[in-house]
Amino acid sequence: MKRIVAIHLLNDYSGSPKVLMQLLKTWTQHGIETHLFTSGGRKGFLSDISQVKNHSFWYRFSSNPIIRIYNFFVCQFLLMIKLLFFLNRKDILYINTVLPFGAAVAGKIKGCKVIYHIHETSIKPAIFKNLLFGIAKFTAHKVVYVSEFLMKQESLIKNQVLLYNVLEKDFVEKANQFQSQEKTVPIVLMICSLKIYKGVNEFLQLAQKNAHYIFKLVVNASDKEIKDYFGMRKIPENLKIYSTQTNTHPFYREASLIVNLSHTDQWVETFGLTILEGMRYRLPAIVPPIGGVTELVTNGENGFWINSKNIDELSEKINYILENKMVYQSFSNASYAKSLIFSEEYFEKESINIISSL
Repeated sequence: MKRIVAIHLLNDYSGSPKVLMQLLKTWTQHGIETHLFTSGGRKGFLSDISQVKNHSFWYRFSSNPIIRIYNFFVCQFLLMIKLLFFLNRKDILYINTVLPFGAAVAGKIKGCKVIYHIHETSIKPAIFKNLLFGIAKFTAHKVVYVSEFLMKQESLIKNQVLLYNVLEKDFVEKANQFQSQEKTVPIVLMICSLKIYKGVNEFLQLAQKNAHYIFKLVVNASDKEIKDYFGMRKIPENLKIYSTQTNTHPFYREASLIVNLSHTDQWVETFGLTILEGMRYRLPAIVPPIGGVTELVTNGENGFWINSKNIDELSEKINYILENKMVYQSFSNASYAKSLIFSEEYFEKESINIISSL
């Protein structure tokens, strides 16, 4: 009996563990024995998934870069040892993101089929990125990419496939109940990590420049982390900041526009799941001009591609979309139509094909 052993480093409420959660649910629904190794001690999308056998390994994230890299390499060594005792030769080892390289080394030693699911390209410093992608190239039997952009950017081996991220059935069902209503005051929404390179500061500038709109920022961070980050900054009254949310539907329902302001020189978006979620709620989108997110947004059709450094252009396009009813309706309809392509039926079929063809 074939079994899948999935590996993910840090369980939280970000995009890559959410995608792995969807994969785990698909495999168990098809009667495949599925094991998950992830760091313990915190809740996230990978917590308490029915029929998945859970195993934890030690890892502690630190804001101190020296301690963080030390913890990371210790963690990979411990993970490798743990898997060397656990893995069987017939197992499929499914490694989510390039980070858990200790698992790949263990899989190579044990003779397992190793699949990498790659979500990222913006890893610094370059020597660290070269190490991680080099191990992936050496150990992988198959590589899965979340966008065509990423597949071209980080091509590693011949046996590679595209598997777009999609919306879960639960999400789609809730979104389908949504009835669009005209808002008294338009709301501009951004959901992201609390990082400078995610464009958090630019979002604040946009709020300052456009006092006639409400700006809502939902970050994957605690209230304390938010206070520490924004402590010395003046927050305008029209900017509302929220800590980690397990249910983002209320934010999408009340929003008028969704944006992604990642800095393309530091962080290239390889897909953009929050943008897709917003599109299902008929939201026009503004995104960077580079990366997999451009496969979701067609420039001038359901949104715009704009560099996050161009605050004036961003402001101009936000006003253009929100102040022109015909433009808004056209963009809104195009967003919804595009979101229908990324269905769970497509995802389930392709994810089963990926493992059955090994």
